[in-house]
Amino acid sequence: MANLNQKKSGHVSHLPEHGPIDEKNGKEILLSVKNVDITFGKGESAVRAVKNASFDIYKGETFSLVGESGSGKTTVGRAVIRVNPCASGEILYKGVRISGKIPHSLDREVIRNIQMVFQDPAASLNERATVDYIVSEGLYNFHLYKNEADRVRKVEEMINEVGLLPEHLTRYPHEFSGGQRQRIGLARAMVMEPELVVADEPISALDVSIRAQVLNLLKKFQIEKNVTYLFIAHDLSIVRFISDRIGVIYKGNIVEVAEADELFDFPLHPYTHSLISAIPIPDPKLEKNKVLYTYDPSMHDYSTDQPELVNIGHEHYVYGNRKEIEEYKAVREKGIPLKSINIVDPNAPQKNELKNKTDVHTASEDEFLQTPLHDTGSVWYKVLSFLLPVLGLIAAFAFKHFHYYHNYTACKKGAIAGLLLIAAVIVLFLLLLILVVV
Repeated sequence: MANLNQKKSGHVSHLPEHGPIDEKNGKEILLSVKNVDITFGKGESAVRAVKNASFDIYKGETFSLVGESGSGKTTVGRAVIRVNPCASGEILYKGVRISGKIPHSLDREVIRNIQMVFQDPAASLNERATVDYIVSEGLYNFHLYKNEADRVRKVEEMINEVGLLPEHLTRYPHEFSGGQRQRIGLARAMVMEPELVVADEPISALDVSIRAQVLNLLKKFQIEKNVTYLFIAHDLSIVRFISDRIGVIYKGNIVEVAEADELFDFPLHPYTHSLISAIPIPDPKLEKNKVLYTYDPSMHDYSTDQPELVNIGHEHYVYGNRKEIEEYKAVREKGIPLKSINIVDPNAPQKNELKNKTDVHTASEDEFLQTPLHDTGSVWYKVLSFLLPVLGLIAAFAFKHFHYYHNYTACKKGAIAGLLLIAAVIVLFLLLLILVVV
């Protein structure tokens, strides 16, 4: 009973081995953000950056926090590592309050167990220090090595794990590319063997080809070391495939929290809908005719009925007043996935404005983002269809039936060219035959 009272009062000097268990699903709650407000400035100039934010992160999962620039994502992440103070509410780690004033011994344990990977790999590294010192700094501060040989071994092993070489340890950050710098930042965090890593848009400053490598590294560490991630991002197309659960934040308010597939199948809050509709489609024609859904906060009437974050079932939390929550529940209980992307049919007759509004083809995001693996439209399809036009037409219709649109187009063009050539040869032969007979 004494330990429980200590936890509630925040006078715990050490972290427990395990966090509390969620009674609903039996998972261990590693981090819990409860009704957190974060304010910058004082008096009339005060800005409330985060408002009554609440969510839990379970051990071993990737929880992504997404939203547009300025929505408060990074502010929450910096509050978790105790950089931004909470104006109200509390942040619990393994059931122990780590926000506000805490004992020095507990503060050191929090630093040891929660690490951060920053957005800008250039600004987050000390340009005057070698890579060896940068990666070793946490080991020095917490003396996490037996002797110098043990420290060198740990640093070299971590450098190898992130895809760099031991000879890189004597170099300085300015000698590396952006992707390599981010690997150094990741090595600095992971060498501490943390339980929770706050990844603040770790791939947004990197080239597209490098992003997948860094994401694979993060996933590798999660599998091997059972690391938990608070992944902060604005790109939903990436977040979907790396997250277990996703929280959506808008102007400091958490507006929706759900599992990744659940959120994309049922984006109930209009702001979530707008974020998903903005995901680029990897097809220029479809992207050109896509209709963006724009979120307008004035659509909500919170003058009398105040909104709150409510669980509508299926562990799906949505922010709204009573009327909106009932509407969200009704939509979710139907169990029919929502269609988030609208594509205007360019071939539809456009007689008047009303007709234009009705001639809209709606398709789910998966239909366009998940193209068949071998739908390449290879030139060989054109060549073979040109040589065997009848078989080419048959293949084209088969490809179209199974949504291999690039292959369909290649076969169709090759077959038509082949048929035109055969027709030209036949006409030329008939003309020659007529000339011979005459």
